[in-house]
Amino acid sequence: MKSFENSAVKVFLKKGREKSVKNFHPWIFSGAIERITGEFLAGDVVSLFSQGGGFLAKGFINPQSQIRIRILSFLEEPINPEFFIGRISDAYQFRKRILPVRTNAFRVVHGDGDCLSGLVIDTYNSVLVIQIFSKGMERLRPHLREWMESVFDSAVMVERTEGTSLLEEGIPVNKEIIKGSVPEELHIEENGMVFKVDVWNGQKTGFYLDQRDNRQRMAVWSGGKKILNCFSYSGGFSVAAALKGAITVSVDVSEKALELARQNFGLNGLNPAEHRFEAQDVFDFLQNNKEQFEIVVLDPPAFIKKRAQVPRGARAYKEINRLAMARVQTNGLMLSCSCSAHLSWDLFQKIIFAAAQESRRNVQIIGRYGQPPDHPINIYHPEGEYLKSLLLRII
Repeated sequence: MKSFENSAVKVFLKKGREKSVKNFHPWIFSGAIERITGEFLAGDVVSLFSQGGGFLAKGFINPQSQIRIRILSFLEEPINPEFFIGRISDAYQFRKRILPVRTNAFRVVHGDGDCLSGLVIDTYNSVLVIQIFSKGMERLRPHLREWMESVFDSAVMVERTEGTSLLEEGIPVNKEIIKGSVPEELHIEENGMVFKVDVWNGQKTGFYLDQRDNRQRMAVWSGGKKILNCFSYSGGFSVAAALKGAITVSVDVSEKALELARQNFGLNGLNPAEHRFEAQDVFDFLQNNKEQFEIVVLDPPAFIKKRAQVPRGARAYKEINRLAMARVQTNGLMLSCSCSAHLSWDLFQKIIFAAAQESRRNVQIIGRYGQPPDHPINIYHPEGEYLKSLLLRII
């Protein structure tokens, strides 16, 4: 079977820099490398050795990226089509075992969380959406359709490789239909709810799949309550709450997103006219609207996309949480989320502390939630833990 390895290349680490590899961390940074022998192209699969010549791992090499090598395997095993098909199939079989019933939209492959650095695959009913974030995976693009067809029975495949992080890997934006045609009306099911998704132009790959469990959690608290859903996008939290009898206010800067939310209300037998949809900047809405709500959901976009943005992003998170706390009535609840990988749990809680202090509210943490199981975190790769959510009681 064809091998994807460049066996002529050997990468040697500096003395003492093999510790992270022996701890199974999947990234090797440029400063850890002493020398490279042999000629290679960006994205080649190469072997990694200690300074003394002991084998350590195999992975993608990219001289443009600070992550110089993305490790695929710590074993001396062949990196061939069977290797990738096996990893993709294993990830898919795991999802089928752990997903809730009446759910046909989920993440199938989650990059380093599934030991496939730089590859994301989401499924929406009969549509697969892939994203490529490493040079090595980009080099394998011609093979991905064949491999996915050997694992999935999907009529449509779409690639949406987009985002500013591509520049660091030297990957161009690529948006194309790989197989079939995207249906004009694509509906998915999540825990029995129905949502219309836009896999071609929608945010992320079409839907915030990583908030599935939080939508269910908040629905439990929502019966008969008045709820504010900030950064509501297509109304996932709002629909889940309304189905429990809540009256919802959905706020998003995009009128197009709110129209999609209205349609999702209708798909679930709810009358959107009985709920509010506010096309406003969330910061402006929270500053200018003095209503009180029994529950506030705060799921902003990532304010921190690079480590250098932590100070500025932390201030933005603190301000939005302070404003949101002011809109929660006494003994109400607030779900505060961050999807910034560079924001640690410790700093996130300190931000909530500062927001509570400035708002002069007593605040209890009554729930602490991370990513759902279809977005697994490799225990050796803590950087993969990006989603953080705190359920707060505002007294």
